[in-house]
Amino acid sequence: MQVKFVTVDVFTDRQFGGNPLAVVPDATGLSTRQMQAIAYEFNLAETTFVLPPEKAENTAGMRIFTPRAEIPFAGHPNIGTAYVLGRRGESHGRPIRGDKLLFEETAGLVGIELWRQGSTVIGARLAAPQPLVVIEEVGCDIIGEACAISVADIEVRHHQPCIAGCGMRFVFAELNDLRALAAAQPRSDAFVRHLPMDRVTGVHLYVWTSRETADIQSRMFAPLYGVPCNANSHR
Repeated sequence: MQVKFVTVDVFTDRQFGGNPLAVVPDATGLSTRQMQAIAYEFNLAETTFVLPPEKAENTAGMRIFTPRAEIPFAGHPNIGTAYVLGRRGESHGRPIRGDKLLFEETAGLVGIELWRQGSTVIGARLAAPQPLVVIEEVGCDIIGEACAISVADIEVRHHQPCIAGCGMRFVFAELNDLRALAAAQPRSDAFVRHLPMDRVTGVHLYVWTSRETADIQSRMFAPLYGVPCNANSHR
């Protein structure tokens, strides 16, 4: 059985920058076990599998896998998949008309707006499938242990480290400076003890920055999901 795929770099304007993603535009006939095996083989943060929608008014169904597990929703997989389908101009034989897409995912419906330069798709913007909810606070000692940083490196004037999400749960913790952000390293044993897979997907550490290109610089650790680190800058 042959399965076609596309790899794209998301959140960047150049090849081999940003966050890499593998997209399987037609995953019809693949089992969950096969999808997981393919995602493991790619060994990227996420791989998406596009399926026919359950409801005709939606663009497609989509499943998202890290190297170790399926997840209900994520940002850069949706952007990258929308870009791929937008460039193809169709999904499962149905033409994509206009710039509005709707993906059916475990977390709910994800709305996508395609960005074009002339007639060419150059990017996309998404709407999360659920409202943002802050669920609970997490002790600074847990973050320090899980990310191998000093508790003194964690900034708590604006908020305590907390679990929050809009379709997938993460811990969010602000740090004092970029030095601490760069020094952080995930400790899988601490994640197993304090932040298991059924509690959160991972930890987002972030720092407000005065760089011209970004307001926030962040790193995400999800070692139990097979994603030891993702780095991002955000405006």
